[in-house]
Amino acid sequence: MAINVKNSTTNQDPYDYDSMAILGVHDEYLEHSQRWKFLINSYMGGHEYRMGKYLTQYVYESGSEYMQRVLSTPLDNHVRSVVHTYNSFLFRQEPYRDYGNLRTNQELPSFLKDCDLEGRTWQSFMRDVNVMSTVYGHCLVLLDRPQSQAGTRAEELAQGIRTYANLFTPQNILDWKFTRLPSGHYELTYLKLLEIEDKSSYGNVQEYYVRIFTQDKVVLQKYNPRKDSKDAVQIVDEQPNELGKIPAVFVYANRSPERGIGVSDIGDIADTQNLITNQTSEIEQIIRLSNAPSLVKTQDTDAAAGAGAIITIPNELDPGLKPFLLQPSSQSIDGILRSIEKSIQSIDRMAHMGAIRAIETRQMSGVAMQSEFLLLDAKLCEKGKNLQLAEEQIWRIWALWQGESFDGDIMYPMAFHIRDKNLDMDLLKKASDSKPTNPKVKALIDKKIAELLATEEELEEIFAEASQEEMEHPTTSVDTQDQHIQEMVMEGYTDEQMLELHPELTQADIQTAKQKLIDQ
Repeated sequence: MAINVKNSTTNQDPYDYDSMAILGVHDEYLEHSQRWKFLINSYMGGHEYRMGKYLTQYVYESGSEYMQRVLSTPLDNHVRSVVHTYNSFLFRQEPYRDYGNLRTNQELPSFLKDCDLEGRTWQSFMRDVNVMSTVYGHCLVLLDRPQSQAGTRAEELAQGIRTYANLFTPQNILDWKFTRLPSGHYELTYLKLLEIEDKSSYGNVQEYYVRIFTQDKVVLQKYNPRKDSKDAVQIVDEQPNELGKIPAVFVYANRSPERGIGVSDIGDIADTQNLITNQTSEIEQIIRLSNAPSLVKTQDTDAAAGAGAIITIPNELDPGLKPFLLQPSSQSIDGILRSIEKSIQSIDRMAHMGAIRAIETRQMSGVAMQSEFLLLDAKLCEKGKNLQLAEEQIWRIWALWQGESFDGDIMYPMAFHIRDKNLDMDLLKKASDSKPTNPKVKALIDKKIAELLATEEELEEIFAEASQEEMEHPTTSVDTQDQHIQEMVMEGYTDEQMLELHPELTQADIQTAKQKLIDQ
């Protein structure tokens, strides 16, 4: 089926709407294209963000002055921080993957080791999928397979011919269509992808390569924007669709009412980050003007601004026209800095990360921090469910390429146990200092402290030793029961606990032993 043109770039954005009209794009593509560019640039930062020119230009600011301000304004990239924090929590523990009947498939090990023919493992690939879906709101995973003349599967494997995965961002997904089946299920029945832009040495696009999928065929087109519209689009190749369905899966961060369009996790955060960048530029301008004030003088006055400068003025100069320095006040900097601080707090609230950042941790109450942890945990669970659903759909398509069906199970983590260990340790210390008399309460405090300090392997060893000690709790006989009861009383055991540990005892036995202890 495959027309083997690799997706060499995943962030293409032609922005030539005449060209897009000839290629044919979805209405939602035209509506969201500029927004997608802003979101990915906000995540990338650096040169890409500067070239987006997201700073507000002053009314009388020239183009060169504006570019100079754009290049001199740094970006505090909160978007990247939030995206990578989400990603680190989601993939801190590797998802459970049971491949079912695919476990014995000969292609599986090589696919897991290099799923995109570019060296990425399947785990790394899914991390990138999560990053792109978080930034854009959605992305698309396409499973393809090169054409082969080999007679057997073993010969294909020897030639390196196997199924591989491609990641496409919304800027490359030009058009799509979902059709509702009689069962009520919606199926992707049309897909158009921008795969490659062939550019000249000057950066001008010379040709676009577009791949179109339907349920019965796959067509590769070449579009030349320099030609007339009737000759601009040429069919390069056409192949039958061997699967009978489009081998692509939309991966959503959050679903929107429009199929094929997701809602970005960082949309509002990117807007707030842009506000902070504009405010940072204002601070830079105020400092620059305050330290280098403007000199106001007549044309005949010979003067220059600077330390030790001498100003020569004509004798007949009107006293009202004497030179003076124009220097703005720097008092507004404090107000801008407070505004930036409030904006950062707003980003933390939107991302549910106020309790994660060290500065915020000292300012938040324990209840507020716990609420933040619960909100973040719920957010991560939602993202985990979306990734789990998408990966199950991907493996079903991968199995179709093998002529099999997927009966395995994919499970992403659904509990992330996000907590502030310092706060928990302070609480446990207070509980321990209260000196509880119940041995079970003491044991519970010790267990919680161990969970905070020990690794999983160390916890297993500690709990195994504790279980062994409980199993080795000595039994009593007629000769030893009084002494053993007295020892348990001294250790703080209650009557109920002693009866639970020693079913052979009665309440009368315990009272008798206690009385002997008092008499002693």
